[in-house]
Amino acid sequence: MSRVLMLQLLGMLWLFSWMVVTEADSPIYKDPKQPVAVRIKDLMSRMKLEEKIGQMAQLDRLSATPEIMRTYSIGSVLSGGGSTPLPDATAKDWIDMINGFQKGSVSSRLGIPMIYGIDAVHGHNNVYNATIFPHNVGLGATRDPDLVKRIGAATALEARATGIPYVCRDPRWGRCYESYSEDPKVVREMTEIIPGLQGDIPSNSRRGVPYVIPKNKVAACAKHFVGDGGTTKGANENNTVIDRHGLLSIHMPAYVDSVIKGVSTGFVISDWQGIDKLTSTPHANYTYSVQAGILAGIDMVMVPYNHTEFIDDLTLLVKKNVIPMDRIDDAVERILLVKFNLGLFENPMADLSFANELGSQRFGEGSSEKITCAVEER
Repeated sequence: MSRVLMLQLLGMLWLFSWMVVTEADSPIYKDPKQPVAVRIKDLMSRMKLEEKIGQMAQLDRLSATPEIMRTYSIGSVLSGGGSTPLPDATAKDWIDMINGFQKGSVSSRLGIPMIYGIDAVHGHNNVYNATIFPHNVGLGATRDPDLVKRIGAATALEARATGIPYVCRDPRWGRCYESYSEDPKVVREMTEIIPGLQGDIPSNSRRGVPYVIPKNKVAACAKHFVGDGGTTKGANENNTVIDRHGLLSIHMPAYVDSVIKGVSTGFVISDWQGIDKLTSTPHANYTYSVQAGILAGIDMVMVPYNHTEFIDDLTLLVKKNVIPMDRIDDAVERILLVKFNLGLFENPMADLSFANELGSQRFGEGSSEKITCAVEER
């Protein structure tokens, strides 16, 4: 065998061994060619308890820092109403802020990206120069599901422009304008906003089955859960007293449709300091509230200002076997599923790709005629 041929063979063997070692060093959960379920299973097997519990916490942006995101493996950050990085913040201002938090997340031990959320309830309404649409009660008056779907698509694109991938019956209820109608049929029709926000479910997928959300879309949240618009005496965040027939015929249909249209790709998240109010005096027994909330099926808890208290209490409850580990795993799997389906592990950082879409005139023109007609007819 010639010296040249020997060197060639040795070179090939070295290259092959290097490829094998490199592939072995790269975790399965970071391989986009693997099925999502396989990636989740691999990542879950590597996570410590504190990292799993960190994923179950959502902070307000005022409480978050890159260091907090990294240290606690925080799962999500949100902007509460009116919470912006700067007055009249531009798309670049939003992206710079969100990417700052994300850099902290991806620098953690396992590099799990966070998901940023915001209330975009009638357009991307927290953002300066965004297109503002009528509130849902006005859109319900149009009786036009296709219009609502197009408004959802416009809202999704404007939310993505700022780097954000995650977005009643009693008239005495102060938030009744956030519902589409008191007529369950109308509300069911208006769930078309979900495919507008998330994209249509691929033709080769079963309805309600998780699918990868395109880059110009966002993960939708059906809120504020079944029965919230029918609270006693119309009081916000009050109990809903209703019989089973009323619950299933009035409040449930739109949520069933929401699940069918893809919201089931997500997780259950509590409202702003919501679990604090499980006791008659809010925050009177926070450990109990954490226990009751998680055991009831809440996967991620919105803890805008007290994430360390939540993490400490939940950790203690798990270590004392009050909350079983499989409940924690169930919650974290749902959270990771959304992040994988959004492509955050491959593209965690936001960019300015859609910045020119913010406040685009074509979004307003597409809906103004129908909305004007609805007002005139009334």
